[in-house]
Amino acid sequence: METIILAVVIAVVVLGALGGLLITSRLKKPLPPPPPSKPDLTAPPAEPHVGDEAETPRDEQRRTIEEVDLPGGGAPTAVEEPPAAEKAPEIEIPEPSAGRLIRLRARLSRSQNALGKGLLTLLSREHLDEDTWEEIEDTLLTADVGVQPTQELVERLRERVKVLGTRTPEELRGLLREELLKLVGTDMDREVKTEPESRKPGIVMVVGVNGTGKTTTTGKLARVLVADGRTVVLGAADTFRAAAADQLQTWGERVGAHTVRGPEAGDPASVAFDAVKEGKEMGVDVVLIDTAGRLHTKTGLMDELGKVKRVVEKHAPLDEVLLVLDATTGQNGLVQARVFSEVVDITGIVLTKLDGTAKGGIVIAVQNELGVPVKLIGLGEGPDDLAPFDPEAFVDALLGD
Repeated sequence: METIILAVVIAVVVLGALGGLLITSRLKKPLPPPPPSKPDLTAPPAEPHVGDEAETPRDEQRRTIEEVDLPGGGAPTAVEEPPAAEKAPEIEIPEPSAGRLIRLRARLSRSQNALGKGLLTLLSREHLDEDTWEEIEDTLLTADVGVQPTQELVERLRERVKVLGTRTPEELRGLLREELLKLVGTDMDREVKTEPESRKPGIVMVVGVNGTGKTTTTGKLARVLVADGRTVVLGAADTFRAAAADQLQTWGERVGAHTVRGPEAGDPASVAFDAVKEGKEMGVDVVLIDTAGRLHTKTGLMDELGKVKRVVEKHAPLDEVLLVLDATTGQNGLVQARVFSEVVDITGIVLTKLDGTAKGGIVIAVQNELGVPVKLIGLGEGPDDLAPFDPEAFVDALLGD
């Protein structure tokens, strides 16, 4: 029995060995080649296998290490050059102030001569009855001349026309010119005081309500002074309006004037004090102080304006306090003027936007209200459109050619 089992085991082993030999021999036979096929022109080129590059040398230039993308580094970035330093603005040479109003007379005439022509037309009527004189009064009042100045002018015209008798257009124009000049005033001192005899610098404070063009006027005044050969420091004491200091500094840079400014919402009196101090140290001729545009109804803000004036006067007395009024506001400008004059001693008036209104009588009315002369007028948005006020040129513009 054991002999039979042994024989079976041996037979199984022999058969297994023979099977393995047969399988091995079959695996060693090469596989038949694939059938030939046409090349696929649309297929992408085959990727090179390992060693291909070494087997077939390439003639193309090898890349440097700076040109090779590093892992995770992305595309190489160009080295940025530092930005070029900003060029300082070129210093402008402003237009001389002498005779500037005469050069701007045509612009003034376009808006103002309706008043003069209206009066001349009425006075040229053959019969000047009461209705005509009432029309003359209405014309003057409409132009914001004011009640009292209008009554004075009409009374004088009545007397002179009665004496004159026959009236030619030339005689009427001469008569009206004389009377308007009396109202405007030819004997008032209209010079902006910037050169005190015993000290330097002259100190000018500019005040006014929001929207009158106060900061712009301060910048334009700096141009007027520089054009007349004076050196200027600007004090940006309007710390409540974010752009005011930047705006004033831009005006100053155009003509080479230094600007003193403080932090936004800082103390205006402190900025004004520092401006005068630096003006003294620099030896300039004039310090112009731009104050915040105060609403005349805000008592606290008006009190602060008085504080600015008191602080500045610790250095030296103010030589000028210029009130900027918008000529287009008419009689409302008189209310503003009255309130400001109670807080600070106004020494002169600047009327802006006079070319934008036909109510040139505001010149007469505001002088009559405050007893203070109009010293400067604005006749446009150009940098040199602020002109010293010339009564004769103004009246001639009212009457036209």
